[in-house]
Amino acid sequence: MAKIAYIFPGQGSQAVGMGKDLFDNYAAAREVFEAADAALGFSISDMCFSGDEADLQLTANTQPAILTVSVAAYRAARTEGLPAPHVVAGHSLGEYSALVAAGVLELADALQTVRKRGTYMQEAVPVGVGAMAAILGLDASSVEAGCAEAAQGQVCSSANINSPSQVVIAGNAEAVDRACEILKEKGAKRAIKLNVSAPFHCALMMPAQAQLAGDLEALEYGDFGFPIVHNVDAAENDDVSLVKAKLTEQVSSPVRWLQTIENMTASGVERFIEIGPGKVLTGLVRQINRDAVYSNIENSESLRSALESL
Repeated sequence: MAKIAYIFPGQGSQAVGMGKDLFDNYAAAREVFEAADAALGFSISDMCFSGDEADLQLTANTQPAILTVSVAAYRAARTEGLPAPHVVAGHSLGEYSALVAAGVLELADALQTVRKRGTYMQEAVPVGVGAMAAILGLDASSVEAGCAEAAQGQVCSSANINSPSQVVIAGNAEAVDRACEILKEKGAKRAIKLNVSAPFHCALMMPAQAQLAGDLEALEYGDFGFPIVHNVDAAENDDVSLVKAKLTEQVSSPVRWLQTIENMTASGVERFIEIGPGKVLTGLVRQINRDAVYSNIENSESLRSALESL
């Protein structure tokens, strides 16, 4: 069998109704939602299935919601015969889903931690002070040079290096605006301001990082069932002692997704399966490695399709 990687989504793939089909059709998924409700002290299930869109968009809710659906999809798929992966990765928040799948984090611990992570990130920067923008059609080094030029004493840097031609930048709103103009002059096809609640994965997140470090220190970590490729350095890891530092640093560091997929491919991964709501990562894999086989699992139909493709 081809070497398989499972990849788990983060911000930007949430919508009311997500996970309901999994809940209705798989006992393993129902158990995850019930455990999530108990761990969080409120019904994240109701919020996912029939809640208010505005509530679901709040970072402190978005993060546990996506994690819950992702783990529910993973556990449902495993009970239906999905084999264990050779390696896993997750985009930003998705790294926590990947660590739950790998057996390193308990579901309840991960949920409580990412809810606090979302709150810390939201509170780190006053609304309107920070911004993010997607830069399309320009390579990462050119984007970084443009951000440095635009900073002018403020924060402006790459936040998500997603593909050869898609980099998300973050920082002070004025600096991001300047960078958008500079990068268009440098040849970017588009510079799109994102509707986000905070400037994630940049130095403005250092207060959130400091708060989260204490929570991560207090957790217990299990052994890896299979290795993970971390966001901060795109390096494969199965050493539990490194996980706290990697997750802590991740808050203010860029997500190196392009390098993650390239390194997985170089290690022999031929098939990528995105597990969780949406197909954002599947689209990025397609941009990075057109020879890869890819699919996604977010409901019963896509789960059946993924199993058939194996």
